[in-house]
Amino acid sequence: MKTVMITGASSGIGEAVARRFARDGARLVLAARRGDRLRDLARELGREAHVVELDVRDKQAVRAAVDAIPWELDVLVNNAGLAAGLAPAARTSLDDWDAMIDTNVRGLVWLTHAVLPGMVARDRGHVVNMGSIAGTYPYPGGNVYGATKAFVAQLSLNLRADLLGTRVRVTNIEPGMVETEFSVVRFGGDEARAKEVYAGMAPMSADDVAEAVWWATSVPAHVNINRIELMPVAQAFSPFAVKRG
Repeated sequence: MKTVMITGASSGIGEAVARRFARDGARLVLAARRGDRLRDLARELGREAHVVELDVRDKQAVRAAVDAIPWELDVLVNNAGLAAGLAPAARTSLDDWDAMIDTNVRGLVWLTHAVLPGMVARDRGHVVNMGSIAGTYPYPGGNVYGATKAFVAQLSLNLRADLLGTRVRVTNIEPGMVETEFSVVRFGGDEARAKEVYAGMAPMSADDVAEAVWWATSVPAHVNINRIELMPVAQAFSPFAVKRG
């Protein structure tokens, strides 16, 4: 039976990943800031679950949370993350930049550093990082959010280099447009503005991304899925921008 830790498990992609692994019979370590939602999810799933009320921006809390897991961890899904704001770099909020760096970079690094020694000692395990196409393709207003996801992509590759000779695997999942609470958070709770992001097109669902996470961890143990980039059919790469005149 796999034991799977999922951060940001109280909603969106994290919740969908928890549901997908629960269907596969996994034991779950559910981590997020909203403990009440995690407890409701654990009860609904009816699976053996360890609930951790956790803000990944707190280094000491991250270490304590990992130390308190009652089982050996097979999979870590570093899903906790956010985008804050969409203003051009010269007009954006430094607080928004700090929030993205603290969550998307520092939180992910601290959790990974906490679980890797155990995985290496057991010579098995899988770290799944939630990246984004924003780490590859720039767009106006993506500035630091895209930079944090580029960091995730490169860290994932560098972890693979360091883990050569072990059976510990690393995968970076890079979704495009997924309709979750993501845009609501990005726009400070403005649900109407968040809905405009997906108006007139069919975005992916959290379940679509969860299926990719599950598949990457379910291939034979000698296979490592380095990265999965997925987009809705209605989305493609932006054309080059040119300012004329």
